[in-house]
Amino acid sequence: WMWVIALLGASSAFVESTLAQLYKRKGRDSYIGGPAYYMERGLGKRWMGVLFAVLISVTFGFAFNSVQSNTICAAWEGAFGFDHHWVGAGLALLTLLVIFGGIHRIARVSGVVVPVMALGYIVLALGVVLFNFRRLPEVVELIVANAFGWEQALGGGAGAALMQGIKRGLFSNEAGMGSAPNVAATAHVSHPVKQGLIQTLGVFTDTLVICTCTAFIILFGGVPDASLSGIQLTQAALVGEIGPAGGIFVAVAIFLFAFSSIIGNYYYGEANVRFITRRPWVLTLYRVLVGGMVLFGALATLDLAWSLADITMAFMTLINLVAIVLLGRQAFLLLADYVGQRRRGIKNPVYTRDRIPSLEDKAECW
Repeated sequence: WMWVIALLGASSAFVESTLAQLYKRKGRDSYIGGPAYYMERGLGKRWMGVLFAVLISVTFGFAFNSVQSNTICAAWEGAFGFDHHWVGAGLALLTLLVIFGGIHRIARVSGVVVPVMALGYIVLALGVVLFNFRRLPEVVELIVANAFGWEQALGGGAGAALMQGIKRGLFSNEAGMGSAPNVAATAHVSHPVKQGLIQTLGVFTDTLVICTCTAFIILFGGVPDASLSGIQLTQAALVGEIGPAGGIFVAVAIFLFAFSSIIGNYYYGEANVRFITRRPWVLTLYRVLVGGMVLFGALATLDLAWSLADITMAFMTLINLVAIVLLGRQAFLLLADYVGQRRRGIKNPVYTRDRIPSLEDKAECW
């Protein structure tokens, strides 16, 4: 079901990121934009933009950061036996240091390290798949059977799998949630559609590649301890395949992935807090609360962290989906212009506000 939601979500990712480019504004150092901006300017409903801004600030700065912190602590406990309290305190302190002054430096480091670790993770997963190649049909059949099987349908398991797949699919690729457009709006591209297509590729890479790698590692590993959950399940499976080094690799990779996500999640919140108000004390309070929620996530149970994330994620997704349904026609007008230029042999399509008269007054930066 995560695969299904990724394939469906690719289209919503395209629309929301294309709209973010269309409605972006010039900020102090770069472009700014996102759902709050296209709700305000595209739909003429600032109240809707403010509501979305509040929800995304809570969802990403608080709820999702709790999940990321919990994941890091669980991984380091599994690999090194570190106590959640100490790891959580260190994470909270490091988060506050970065968001109060070092975000650009961490962004540069993450831009180099994270892709290397992601590639290493994919190579490692492919190695596990090749080593267990003969069992691949069996594993794929197991995935499909547990999603669509008659036994699961009669027992209510199919519904549970569907809901879990939707929730975790949205968490992994964020398609349609309205988060990615906040970053998509900052990109420098010659045509809004280009950024929409890039975000579509991101959904594919995240869920259909990275998450599938994790699924195969776990299912090939056949972890005997049913009490394990979350990242420790992946660690145990990898330890069973390649030895203790597997658990350490996952712990290090998860720290890099999850901590960079904590900083990215904070950025989503900051950008939307600035949409609501420019008062400096509000942003300072938000930063302190983000650090507090990182510590909270380290000490909370996995189920509590996920429940908080699922609730807030659902509300912000519903509001954003309403907006992109109402504004979707504009994204497809832009797509028609892009495709038209490509068909005429233009390798690098360019958009200017006068190309589509009905969008001329909306394209402030074009």
